[in-house]
Amino acid sequence: MKLLKRFNVKKNERGLLYSEGDFVAILEPGAYRHLDLGNRLSVETFSLNTPQFEHRLAGYLRQSEPELVERYFTRMDLAENEAGLRYEDGVLAEILAPGSRRLYWKGQTEQRLERIDLSQDYRVAPALLQQLQGNLRGRSVIGAEAILVVQVPAYQVGVLKVDGAVIELLPAGPHGFWRYNRQVNVELIDMRTQALEVSGQEILTRDKVSLRLNLAANWRYSDVLMAFSQLSKPLEHLYRELQFGLRAAVGTRSLDELLENKQVIDESVGAYLKERMAGTGIEVSGLGVRDIILPGEMKTLLAQVVEAEKAAQANVIRRREETSATRSLLNTAKVMEDNPTALRLKELETLERVAERIDRISVFGGLDQVLNGLVTLKQA
Repeated sequence: MKLLKRFNVKKNERGLLYSEGDFVAILEPGAYRHLDLGNRLSVETFSLNTPQFEHRLAGYLRQSEPELVERYFTRMDLAENEAGLRYEDGVLAEILAPGSRRLYWKGQTEQRLERIDLSQDYRVAPALLQQLQGNLRGRSVIGAEAILVVQVPAYQVGVLKVDGAVIELLPAGPHGFWRYNRQVNVELIDMRTQALEVSGQEILTRDKVSLRLNLAANWRYSDVLMAFSQLSKPLEHLYRELQFGLRAAVGTRSLDELLENKQVIDESVGAYLKERMAGTGIEVSGLGVRDIILPGEMKTLLAQVVEAEKAAQANVIRRREETSATRSLLNTAKVMEDNPTALRLKELETLERVAERIDRISVFGGLDQVLNGLVTLKQA
């Protein structure tokens, strides 16, 4: 039996010496020889490459061995209203949650704790946010999910909500907020004019004709804080109001009224929205009905109506032209009756039309004989 037991602790290690499983001492790097008659001694070693000391003896050492803790460990204890930034050799390595109690081995890396008072503000300081973003690009920071980092693009604002309450608007740029002890979220809002489509609305007219309509509206936020303080979901609210306005405009009018003046729908819905959306922080700059789709059988009936109307109009025009032509002939006859010269010209015109249809003409007795013969035929 070996009475002398030897233990080795490497230069990048620390050791815990036990006697019958009970803590005795902390061993620094080196070779140790101990007389062990009953094989009661043992050593547990820890690599300094993993500086955090997570062990069942951590609580005992804090309470009963404060001098050993001060000598061998860096102590990081946080209150319930504090967050911690742990730096290793000057580089941010971890974000510690409120109430954390940690021990880190001294000797290989320099451990430093920076405390953040969460009771003062939920914002992350700009310098810390810049440092955190720089670290996030090159390496992972443990516990980084504790900070909400938001990049607000140009032409947009961020609606900051803390524990469900709207707090303020965030301008374009980076922003960071602590998530500990509160619920924080940011909703990005585009401040430019946007289009909203209300499609496929099946609505009955006053005379019970089913129509399908598509409406388009241009809108923007005129006051974002007002919109979100009064409406839980502003865009959904605007969509519903467009639906209600469209149904009110169509349901109170007949099909003929709508087809004769499609602009009446736009005017009616616009007036409805002006009243309903006043003071909500949403501005509708323009709207219009894109399509009015009729059922198949109604299209056939309307086509027949249009065809009958056009046929009647054509008949009226034809009768008007016939009356005008008859009146013209009557006037011409009266002129020729009172004017022999006009009658002579008409005879020559008739002769010209006859000559156009005959390839060859033989004249006997001269041209006067032909004209006299035509006159004689006409009088007969």
